[in-house]
Amino acid sequence: MKSIRTGIHDNLYLPIIGRRKFLIGAAALGFVQLENSNTAATAPKKGGRLRIGCTGGSTNDTLDPGLILDVYMGQVSFGQLRNCLTEIAADGSLVPELAESWEATPDAKTWTFKIRQGVEFHNGKTLDAADVVASINHHRSADSKSTAKDIVKVITDIKVDGENGVVMNLDAGNADFPYLLSTPHLGICPAKPDGKIDWESGTGTGGYVLELFEPGKQTLTKRYANYWKEGRAHFDEVQTVFIADATARTNALMAGEIDVINKADVKTLEFLKSDPNIQVLLGESNQHVALPMISKLAPFDNNDVRLALKYSVNRQELLDKIFGGYGSLGNDHPIGGANRYRATAEEITQRPYDPEKAKFHLKKAGLEKLDVQLSVADTAFAGAIDAGSLYSESAKAGGINIEVVREANDGYWDNVWLKKPWCASFWAGRPTEDWIFTQVYSSGAAWNESHWENERFNALLKQARSELVDAKRREMYVEMQRILNEEGSSVIPVFAPYIQAASKKIALPDKLGNNFELDGNKCAERWSFA
Repeated sequence: MKSIRTGIHDNLYLPIIGRRKFLIGAAALGFVQLENSNTAATAPKKGGRLRIGCTGGSTNDTLDPGLILDVYMGQVSFGQLRNCLTEIAADGSLVPELAESWEATPDAKTWTFKIRQGVEFHNGKTLDAADVVASINHHRSADSKSTAKDIVKVITDIKVDGENGVVMNLDAGNADFPYLLSTPHLGICPAKPDGKIDWESGTGTGGYVLELFEPGKQTLTKRYANYWKEGRAHFDEVQTVFIADATARTNALMAGEIDVINKADVKTLEFLKSDPNIQVLLGESNQHVALPMISKLAPFDNNDVRLALKYSVNRQELLDKIFGGYGSLGNDHPIGGANRYRATAEEITQRPYDPEKAKFHLKKAGLEKLDVQLSVADTAFAGAIDAGSLYSESAKAGGINIEVVREANDGYWDNVWLKKPWCASFWAGRPTEDWIFTQVYSSGAAWNESHWENERFNALLKQARSELVDAKRREMYVEMQRILNEEGSSVIPVFAPYIQAASKKIALPDKLGNNFELDGNKCAERWSFA
């Protein structure tokens, strides 16, 4: 096993589009509900080691910010080591991070970012505009394997502007562009003399310095004394431990071996709530379960087969039995209640469980019955194996035999996801429709997990980015949701809450961010011991 050892925000400034208030306000991302909580009422206490037990680790993990696949490296790279140009605050608003401010031309096609001065990398180097340019170009290069490549491909040119400015020209107007720069993959790293970046050492501008990195096992970071954010990064050390099994995570928390866990099993939720030493964190969000089918492989290349599978899942049963009734029904598109342009029930009718319609679509596909395999692992989402079994039972009435294949947790995102014909997945959702559509459903996107392409969808995606008339923009996004609902290659049955738990030794802020798990992946920065 390889290891590596190494030795408050300003107000948002967006003077754009004729000096009017920016068209796109921050999405109401939703907040975490704290049960049995011990929120911080006084100034955060400094010191101690925070121990995070979470899912999503792999022996293939890397410190390259472009290759973050799950919450484990999201915690390490994004939540501890590095900062982005912008940040989604706990209240769901977009705020400056390494960019002090930004402005755009009236067509939202050229953006100028003023880079914060006086920020220091862990190696002592002062952050400058060249570091930002190199960090963005890391994902734009022709040989880049970054999962952020689809986000930054809209940039046609990026250059240093004066002492601390960066100008980015886009291929078309994009009203949501500053939101995209808050993605965990776009953490800023120090530039090398050749214009590339040093990602290998883990050096960043974040609140913690890398001490130990053991992929698939654990990571240790220590507080950086010269962290530029006042009132943040309170722990002396942060230990992030990969614990794939939900029961093992829960037992470690209850035994005091871990201070916080993600993806607590809903079956143990009431038990955790009754423990006087534990606080349960339930967060409604845009997080959703997805079961992507590779649309280029038979039988999933037939839309009637895809529709048959969509009608064969008992969504309410999954919601009740796997998620304890927490969350809401999905409708085979990824836009949740926190998104601005989510289609109403009148615009897109909720798809029911209907075995007869499943049979109808199988017959249209020329089939009397269907035999398929569904690859699952609990690292995809807590309860994925049980969910697969329930789906298999409900599908039988429609003439569909689903063989549930239990895959290994370790390496799931490298060996199963994007590779097996049909598998379990989940998404935290994104603050804007364009972001999730671009990253997961656009033609050729690195994370297009179903390998799905639709000419009309891709055309609407480009048009909606630069459409500044709100009503027209909404029409486009609703049509895109309808296309996914009717022709998409992913079954999206449930919008699931974040189910997390922490020791009452942790003092939590009044609000927790819900754009990602564990306070938007920022628990190491925002929390402290009581």
